[in-house]
Amino acid sequence: MKKILPFSFIVIAALILAACGSSARYSEEAPLPGFGGGSAPAAAPEMYDAMPAPTAGIADSYEASGGGNGVQAAAVERIVIQNADVAIVVSDVEARMREIEIMAQQLGGFVVSSNLYQSYTNNYVEVPEAQVVIRVPAESLEDALKKIKTDVVEVRTETRSGQDVTAEYVDLKSRLVNLEAAEKQLSEIMETATETEDVVNVFNQLVYYREQIEIVKGQMKYYEEAAALSAITITIIAEEKEQPIEIGGWEPQGVAKDAVQDLIYFYQDFVNFVIRFVIYTLPVWITVGIPLYLIFIGARFLFRKLRGNKKKEVDAKVEEDVKK
Repeated sequence: MKKILPFSFIVIAALILAACGSSARYSEEAPLPGFGGGSAPAAAPEMYDAMPAPTAGIADSYEASGGGNGVQAAAVERIVIQNADVAIVVSDVEARMREIEIMAQQLGGFVVSSNLYQSYTNNYVEVPEAQVVIRVPAESLEDALKKIKTDVVEVRTETRSGQDVTAEYVDLKSRLVNLEAAEKQLSEIMETATETEDVVNVFNQLVYYREQIEIVKGQMKYYEEAAALSAITITIIAEEKEQPIEIGGWEPQGVAKDAVQDLIYFYQDFVNFVIRFVIYTLPVWITVGIPLYLIFIGARFLFRKLRGNKKKEVDAKVEEDVKK
């Protein structure tokens, strides 16, 4: 037993040394990940291992940009997309449409779209109507809305909305830094790669990362432009469309309104009557009517019985008289 134990230790130690030797030899001969088989230049492994993963460092970049904590986040400039929708009633639709287009250019904006079409009044008269979409600098949004509502017959509706895209923009910025770092290191690997297969693989990865960089830059540019220029959608309605129908001083629209109001009053009174009848009148009738009905039935029964007895007496008397 004493001889077996030292021999066992020697065997185990030999196996461990053999395994370590195989692992070291495999690490020396193994090809670069993602480059397929074949050997690579001596400098390439160091560059490749130093290249960060596509999503590595986003948290650090976000904190450096102001997203790591509340104090830093407060220092980040907010990116808010502001839009507005306005519906106005004017006396001259085409003139107001031109004024709005000129006003947008004077404020440093532009016209996105304009549409002039025909609509109809209540008495089927054709009148113009328009919808204009403009973009103006965000700092001029209040001034633009004020000018749009100046000298109008009525402001039908006005809606303003805002979308805070600060978090999305900071994330895109972090992704861009990360992707550009990966693209830079791939370019360095490309310069030192000698094997055709390695060159092809690195080139394909470079194409992918450059495409992602362009996509991220496009999204960032969209947020920047959308936040810098506010969109305003203006619906321009003709004054004639809002006028009630009037014929010789008679306004059918007013009569129709009164008729509808009277109909509503009738249904209100009818419903009130039904409620009062079910809750008050019907129980009273049942309480008083049932006893009266029972008394009536009893009285009619007694009357018929007395009448029947009297008839029998008369018939009996008549029979006696006949017999005599």
